[in-house]
Amino acid sequence: MHIYKTLPETPGVYIMKDSFGRILYVGKAGNLRRRVASYFERPHDARIAALVEKIKNIEYRKTDTALEALILESMLIKKYSPPFNVREKDDKSFLYIEITKEKFPRVLLVRGKDNARGARFGPFVSASSARAALNILRRIFPWSTHDPVKVIDPGAPTVRASKTAHGTPPVTQAKSAKPAGRPCLDYEIGLCPGTCIGAISRRDYVKNIAWLELFFKGKKKKIIASLKKEMTAASRQLEFEKAEKLRRQLFALQHIMDTALIGDGESKIRNLEYRKNPESNEPKYRIEGYDISNIAGDAAVGSMVVFENGAPNTDEYRKFKIRTIFQPDDAGMLTEVLARRFKNNWPLPDLVLIDGGLPQVNAARRALVHAGARIPVVGIAKGPERKRNDIIGAVPKGVSESVLVRIRDEAHRFAIGYHKALRRRNFLDNRNK
Repeated sequence: MHIYKTLPETPGVYIMKDSFGRILYVGKAGNLRRRVASYFERPHDARIAALVEKIKNIEYRKTDTALEALILESMLIKKYSPPFNVREKDDKSFLYIEITKEKFPRVLLVRGKDNARGARFGPFVSASSARAALNILRRIFPWSTHDPVKVIDPGAPTVRASKTAHGTPPVTQAKSAKPAGRPCLDYEIGLCPGTCIGAISRRDYVKNIAWLELFFKGKKKKIIASLKKEMTAASRQLEFEKAEKLRRQLFALQHIMDTALIGDGESKIRNLEYRKNPESNEPKYRIEGYDISNIAGDAAVGSMVVFENGAPNTDEYRKFKIRTIFQPDDAGMLTEVLARRFKNNWPLPDLVLIDGGLPQVNAARRALVHAGARIPVVGIAKGPERKRNDIIGAVPKGVSESVLVRIRDEAHRFAIGYHKALRRRNFLDNRNK
């Protein structure tokens, strides 16, 4: 019986030891049994083969999510420096997550050789996993990425202007007052707490960062208790908007979507070829189609249509009014739509279909990476004479081109309908002014 057979099929960290009980290697997994089995059931390079030869015992620690497994893995590597984790890397080449000591701290991904500017957590072996972790956590604990000199502090000390020539009372204004301007896209999609427009006090911002630090220390339960306490206090003080914000934050923390952290060998991404409908043995899948509609950037909207098993599910359709872009930029508008869509805890699709060419497809792929979602993207572009359909990207097995065209046409129809309705509404509003 292989020593991995008794491991649970849950997220966690595995600790490989030799016959003397010395720790050889620490790894994370979304599915402990499946990940550890891969060491023994597949051929490997000489380094991994040497590791497997020495393994005599495997311990494990379960976690609620793959994200927490990644954090725990980094803590154990730092504590034990296992030889097969660090043999080919010196300590300075590892990646760390750093929280700066600025007035409104930023969260950065840095190398060990860089000079420290604040608290550091790690090391992290995989750059892609570390970035995916930050993408997930920023949706729960938003932080600022703005240059410190551009951050607007609503609680900055005030100064009084001198009296005017007419003797009118002086105007009190913030010492560091700056024109707030337009909020950044990250603020619109919930990733920035609003330091660009002075929407958050330093006290609340630092508290949010403190919760993030607790997460990096493996203290999720303490964060949950603190959020519940603050939510109850806000409700008692009739601060219902604040209580609702805390409730959403608590829900996100307790329902972390971390498929981007699952390795290819144990991926949870659903394969259309194998997910069968038990009644018909036909492929079972969910495809989301997206389109943008606007006239020179005016009345810009986005649409999302959903097809399940080849048929439209109109209850799942969604409309998006573009909030941050006011000039012709379909790729930018699509980025906003997808960022807002994947901020919500809606069912994940097996495939994202874009009505557009390579620029739109690339924008969609970047948006999904930013959202931490590993989902294939396919685009349909009309040919040079707009008389044919050019497929961009690999179409998964089990999906026909005719179905993709239907979805593209439906997304286009839905977007056009919303665009016309919005233009009509804007026209009536302007006429009645």
